[in-house]
Amino acid sequence: MLRSFLLLLALVLGLNAPVALANDTPPDVLARTSSEEVIAILKKDKELRNGNQTKVYQLVQAKILPNFDFNRMTQLALGKNWPRATAKQKQELVTEFRNLLVRTYSSSLTEFTNQTVEFKPLTLKPDDADVTVRSEIRQPGGQPIPINYSMYKTDFGWKVYDVTIDSVSLVTNYRASFSNTIRQSGIDGLIKTLADQSARVEAKPAKQPKS
Repeated sequence: MLRSFLLLLALVLGLNAPVALANDTPPDVLARTSSEEVIAILKKDKELRNGNQTKVYQLVQAKILPNFDFNRMTQLALGKNWPRATAKQKQELVTEFRNLLVRTYSSSLTEFTNQTVEFKPLTLKPDDADVTVRSEIRQPGGQPIPINYSMYKTDFGWKVYDVTIDSVSLVTNYRASFSNTIRQSGIDGLIKTLADQSARVEAKPAKQPKS
Protein backbone atom coordinates (compact mmCIF):
# COMPACT_ATOMS: atom_id res chain seq x y z
CA MET A 1 0.00 0.00 0.00
CA LEU A 2 2.85 2.38 0.80
CA ARG A 3 4.45 1.88 -2.61
CA SER A 4 1.05 2.27 -4.27
CA PHE A 5 0.49 5.51 -2.41
CA LEU A 6 3.94 6.82 -3.27
CA LEU A 7 3.48 6.06 -6.94
CA LEU A 8 0.10 7.76 -7.01
CA LEU A 9 1.64 10.74 -5.23
CA ALA A 10 4.50 10.76 -7.70
CA LEU A 11 2.11 10.69 -10.63
CA VAL A 12 -0.21 13.34 -9.25
CA LEU A 13 2.64 15.58 -8.16
CA GLY A 14 4.12 15.37 -11.61
CA LEU A 15 3.63 18.04 -14.23
CA ASN A 16 0.16 19.51 -14.25
CA ALA A 17 0.55 23.12 -15.31
CA PRO A 18 -1.39 24.58 -18.27
CA VAL A 19 0.03 23.69 -21.68
CA ALA A 20 1.07 27.26 -22.44
CA LEU A 21 3.13 27.35 -19.25
CA ALA A 22 4.45 23.81 -19.62
CA ASN A 23 5.91 24.55 -23.05
CA ASP A 24 8.24 27.21 -21.66
CA THR A 25 8.99 26.02 -18.12
CA PRO A 26 12.06 23.95 -17.17
CA PRO A 27 11.04 20.47 -16.00
CA ASP A 28 12.22 20.81 -12.40
CA VAL A 29 10.55 24.19 -11.92
CA LEU A 30 7.35 22.90 -13.45
CA ALA A 31 7.30 19.84 -11.19
CA ARG A 32 8.02 21.85 -8.05
CA THR A 33 5.43 24.57 -8.59
CA SER A 34 2.84 22.03 -9.70
CA SER A 35 3.38 19.87 -6.63
CA GLU A 36 2.70 22.83 -4.37
CA GLU A 37 -0.62 23.40 -6.12
CA VAL A 38 -1.73 19.79 -5.79
CA ILE A 39 -0.69 19.52 -2.13
CA ALA A 40 -2.80 22.57 -1.39
CA ILE A 41 -5.80 20.93 -3.10
CA LEU A 42 -5.36 17.72 -1.11
CA LYS A 43 -5.14 19.56 2.19
CA LYS A 44 -8.14 21.83 1.58
CA ASP A 45 -10.62 19.49 -0.11
CA LYS A 46 -12.49 17.53 2.55
CA GLU A 47 -14.32 15.40 -0.02
CA LEU A 48 -11.00 14.23 -1.45
CA ARG A 49 -9.73 13.34 2.02
CA ASN A 50 -12.95 11.44 2.72
CA GLY A 51 -12.52 9.35 -0.40
CA ASN A 52 -15.04 10.83 -2.85
CA GLN A 53 -14.16 8.59 -5.80
CA THR A 54 -15.68 10.88 -8.41
CA LYS A 55 -13.51 13.79 -7.28
CA VAL A 56 -10.48 11.54 -6.87
CA TYR A 57 -10.79 10.27 -10.45
CA GLN A 58 -11.35 13.81 -11.73
CA LEU A 59 -8.21 15.04 -10.00
CA VAL A 60 -6.09 12.15 -11.23
CA GLN A 61 -7.43 12.45 -14.77
CA ALA A 62 -6.79 16.19 -14.82
CA LYS A 63 -3.30 16.02 -13.33
CA ILE A 64 -1.88 12.85 -14.88
CA LEU A 65 -3.19 12.28 -18.38
CA PRO A 66 -2.07 15.54 -20.05
CA ASN A 67 1.44 15.31 -18.66
CA PHE A 68 2.54 11.69 -18.91
CA ASP A 69 3.37 10.02 -22.20
CA PHE A 70 1.45 6.79 -21.67
CA ASN A 71 2.15 5.72 -25.23
CA ARG A 72 5.90 5.77 -24.62
CA MET A 73 5.50 4.26 -21.15
CA THR A 74 3.50 1.36 -22.58
CA GLN A 75 5.99 0.87 -25.41
CA LEU A 76 8.89 0.71 -22.94
CA ALA A 77 6.97 -1.64 -20.64
CA LEU A 78 6.24 -3.99 -23.55
CA GLY A 79 9.87 -3.90 -24.68
CA LYS A 80 10.61 -6.39 -27.47
CA ASN A 81 6.94 -7.37 -27.59
CA TRP A 82 5.78 -3.91 -28.71
CA PRO A 83 6.65 -4.37 -32.43
CA ARG A 84 4.77 -7.66 -32.42
CA ALA A 85 1.47 -5.97 -31.55
CA THR A 86 -0.94 -4.78 -34.23
CA ALA A 87 -1.99 -1.12 -34.38
CA LYS A 88 -5.29 -2.02 -32.72
CA GLN A 89 -3.56 -3.98 -29.98
CA LYS A 90 -1.15 -1.10 -29.33
CA GLN A 91 -4.05 1.30 -28.89
CA GLU A 92 -5.82 -1.09 -26.52
CA LEU A 93 -2.63 -1.70 -24.53
CA VAL A 94 -2.04 2.02 -24.01
CA THR A 95 -5.66 2.55 -22.97
CA GLU A 96 -5.76 -0.37 -20.55
CA PHE A 97 -2.35 0.40 -19.02
CA ARG A 98 -3.36 4.02 -18.47
CA ASN A 99 -6.70 2.99 -16.96
CA LEU A 100 -5.03 0.48 -14.66
CA LEU A 101 -2.57 3.04 -13.32
CA VAL A 102 -5.27 5.65 -12.77
CA ARG A 103 -7.69 3.27 -11.04
CA THR A 104 -5.08 1.42 -9.00
CA TYR A 105 -3.45 4.45 -7.48
CA SER A 106 -6.49 6.71 -7.16
CA SER A 107 -7.54 4.66 -4.13
CA SER A 108 -4.29 5.68 -2.40
CA LEU A 109 -4.67 9.41 -2.96
CA THR A 110 -6.60 10.02 0.26
CA GLU A 111 -3.70 8.59 2.30
CA PHE A 112 -1.84 11.87 1.82
CA THR A 113 -1.50 13.60 5.20
CA ASN A 114 1.68 15.34 6.35
CA GLN A 115 4.08 14.36 3.58
CA THR A 116 6.16 17.02 1.89
CA VAL A 117 8.06 16.99 -1.41
CA GLU A 118 11.55 18.34 -1.95
CA PHE A 119 12.94 18.71 -5.47
CA LYS A 120 16.67 18.59 -6.09
CA PRO A 121 18.43 21.22 -8.24
CA LEU A 122 18.67 20.35 -11.92
CA THR A 123 21.36 21.59 -14.29
CA LEU A 124 19.62 21.92 -17.65
CA LYS A 125 21.69 22.52 -20.77
CA PRO A 126 20.08 24.26 -23.78
CA ASP A 127 20.28 21.12 -25.92
CA ASP A 128 19.08 18.69 -23.24
CA ALA A 129 16.07 16.71 -24.43
CA ASP A 130 16.02 13.91 -21.84
CA VAL A 131 16.55 14.53 -18.12
CA THR A 132 15.94 13.06 -14.69
CA VAL A 133 14.16 15.29 -12.19
CA ARG A 134 15.01 14.10 -8.69
CA SER A 135 12.82 14.56 -5.63
CA GLU A 136 12.21 13.15 -2.17
CA ILE A 137 9.02 12.42 -0.28
CA ARG A 138 9.53 13.33 3.35
CA GLN A 139 7.34 11.78 6.01
CA PRO A 140 7.29 12.61 9.73
CA GLY A 141 9.33 10.03 11.62
CA GLY A 142 10.47 8.23 8.46
CA GLN A 143 13.40 8.20 6.09
CA PRO A 144 13.11 10.33 2.91
CA ILE A 145 12.03 8.26 -0.09
CA PRO A 146 13.60 9.24 -3.43
CA ILE A 147 11.27 9.62 -6.41
CA ASN A 148 12.78 10.44 -9.80
CA TYR A 149 11.00 11.42 -13.00
CA SER A 150 12.45 10.43 -16.38
CA MET A 151 11.33 13.17 -18.75
CA TYR A 152 11.87 14.14 -22.35
CA LYS A 153 11.15 17.29 -24.31
CA THR A 154 8.34 17.31 -26.87
CA ASP A 155 6.66 19.95 -29.01
CA PHE A 156 4.06 20.17 -26.23
CA GLY A 157 6.49 20.58 -23.35
CA TRP A 158 8.24 18.12 -21.07
CA LYS A 159 6.58 14.72 -20.59
CA VAL A 160 7.19 12.00 -18.01
CA TYR A 161 7.80 8.52 -19.41
CA ASP A 162 8.97 6.70 -16.27
CA VAL A 163 8.90 7.11 -12.49
CA THR A 164 11.50 5.52 -10.24
CA ILE A 165 10.64 5.10 -6.56
CA ASP A 166 13.43 4.12 -4.19
CA SER A 167 15.45 2.77 -7.14
CA VAL A 168 12.51 0.75 -8.55
CA SER A 169 11.43 1.78 -12.06
CA LEU A 170 7.72 1.69 -12.87
CA VAL A 171 8.41 0.72 -16.48
CA THR A 172 10.94 -1.99 -15.62
CA ASN A 173 8.70 -3.41 -12.92
CA TYR A 174 5.77 -3.79 -15.32
CA ARG A 175 7.98 -5.08 -18.15
CA ALA A 176 8.69 -8.30 -16.25
CA SER A 177 5.04 -9.04 -15.50
CA PHE A 178 3.91 -8.06 -19.01
CA SER A 179 6.50 -10.39 -20.54
CA ASN A 180 5.34 -13.30 -18.40
CA THR A 181 1.70 -12.74 -19.31
CA ILE A 182 2.48 -12.50 -23.03
CA ARG A 183 4.46 -15.74 -22.91
CA GLN A 184 1.50 -17.51 -21.34
CA SER A 185 -1.46 -16.01 -23.19
CA GLY A 186 -0.23 -13.65 -25.89
CA ILE A 187 -0.79 -9.92 -26.36
CA ASP A 188 -4.57 -10.28 -26.33
CA GLY A 189 -4.19 -12.12 -23.04
CA LEU A 190 -2.26 -9.17 -21.60
CA ILE A 191 -4.94 -6.74 -22.75
CA LYS A 192 -7.61 -8.86 -21.05
CA THR A 193 -5.51 -9.16 -17.89
CA LEU A 194 -5.08 -5.38 -17.65
CA ALA A 195 -8.80 -4.81 -18.22
CA ASP A 196 -9.70 -7.41 -15.58
CA GLN A 197 -7.32 -5.85 -13.06
CA SER A 198 -8.84 -2.41 -13.63
CA ALA A 199 -12.34 -3.83 -13.19
CA ARG A 200 -11.37 -5.45 -9.88
CA VAL A 201 -9.88 -2.20 -8.58
CA GLU A 202 -12.97 -0.22 -9.59
CA ALA A 203 -15.23 -2.77 -7.89
CA LYS A 204 -13.56 -2.30 -4.49
CA PRO A 205 -15.80 -0.65 -1.85
CA ALA A 206 -15.38 3.08 -1.40
CA LYS A 207 -13.56 4.45 1.60
CA GLN A 208 -15.80 5.32 4.55
CA PRO A 209 -16.04 9.07 5.26
CA LYS A 210 -14.02 10.32 8.19
CA SER A 211 -15.96 11.60 11.14
